[in-house]
Amino acid sequence: MTFLPEWPLASNTIFFFGILLFCGAIGGFVTHRRPWLPSITGFMLVGLLVGPNVLNIVSYEALAESRIIIDVSLALILYRLGLSLDAKLLLRDRRLVVVSLVESTLTFVTVWFAMRLFGLDDLPAAVIAALAVSSSPAVLIHVTNEVGAKGPVSDSAKTLVALNNVLAFLIFSAILPLLYNRAQAPLSTILGGPLYVVLGSAVLGIVAGYILHRATRFAKAAQQYHLALVVGAVTLTLGATISLKLSPLFALLVLGVAVRSFEQEDLIAELEFGPAFELFFIALFVYAGANLHLAEMLEYAPAAAAFVLVRGLAKLAGVGVTSRLQGLPMRQSATTGLLLLPMAGLAIGLVNTTVLLFPEQGVVVSSVVLAAVAVLETIGPPISVKALRLSGDTLKPNGAPDEVSANAPVEASKDAAEEQSVAKT
Repeated sequence: MTFLPEWPLASNTIFFFGILLFCGAIGGFVTHRRPWLPSITGFMLVGLLVGPNVLNIVSYEALAESRIIIDVSLALILYRLGLSLDAKLLLRDRRLVVVSLVESTLTFVTVWFAMRLFGLDDLPAAVIAALAVSSSPAVLIHVTNEVGAKGPVSDSAKTLVALNNVLAFLIFSAILPLLYNRAQAPLSTILGGPLYVVLGSAVLGIVAGYILHRATRFAKAAQQYHLALVVGAVTLTLGATISLKLSPLFALLVLGVAVRSFEQEDLIAELEFGPAFELFFIALFVYAGANLHLAEMLEYAPAAAAFVLVRGLAKLAGVGVTSRLQGLPMRQSATTGLLLLPMAGLAIGLVNTTVLLFPEQGVVVSSVVLAAVAVLETIGPPISVKALRLSGDTLKPNGAPDEVSANAPVEASKDAAEEQSVAKT
């Protein structure tokens, strides 16, 4: 009977995307009933449960098939993070740049020394230290939306996370020639490879940002198409990085920075993605929970524990001391540092790059970093929620995320028209 499906049933990306969303929504709802526990924790726990480590409903092969959906999710999140980084504003007010440079340098140096004390070679230790500089944009954006945080701490944290990810990528790119040299690559690859990736990704992000900026100005009167233009530009840029062998993480971050810097009227820089954007967060964190490598976590537990501890102290000390010297209150300094603790997207992406290009070094790097990411993605969201509640920023009373109506401009114009009519009467 050829019309019957073959058994076992063939898997497909859409099917597993549905599993990620459905199971994640249930986990998020369960944790939502406990105000002290952020929904991200529920997403990751459900992912761990249905993933290869426990029930194996979603295997590693299925996770690999679902990778493209996760890439799109992370691309949109990095684009949104890039929007929080206004290059023109940073050039006028360099305080956050100084904070980021001090905190990132301290993090890199202390984590490198800690990894060397645990017997790691110098280059793997340097790669791990470079990844330690990065922070998780997805956790910060989701948690701030969930509790409705608005204020100087959450704004500063978003800028610092964006700067940290840029610096982490640049430090990683600076270490690449040394890794290529140890792998006995030709001189053209040693010098040309990192330059091509960094400059190519930056140029692609800037060009895509300018095209998006011009397109939204052209369609200024039709705001209903702005979201489609943004998502289209993000996915086109993501696809271009794959074809051109560039860094999607860096290119999408630059795309957001470019749009923010080009715009003067905030046509799309302040564009709300709406409740549907939650789908991408759910898929991303359920995927992260399902993809935890428990065996590697146990094998490299001491080094990973040192990584988490030293990195956390370095970020808190770097942000705290520098901010205090600039006259910021202690509470704001400490809570801003706590918001930098979660770590995921960029670190995982650069780990995959290391494993692909340098398998021998990548084994050590992936084992330590992925174990640390598992810990930081578990404890990071509750710490972030607590930090926002202590920060002094404005929070929504019920802790629910902001919901902005897509018809808000239309409704506002209607209200204005009614007021004018009443005034005339």
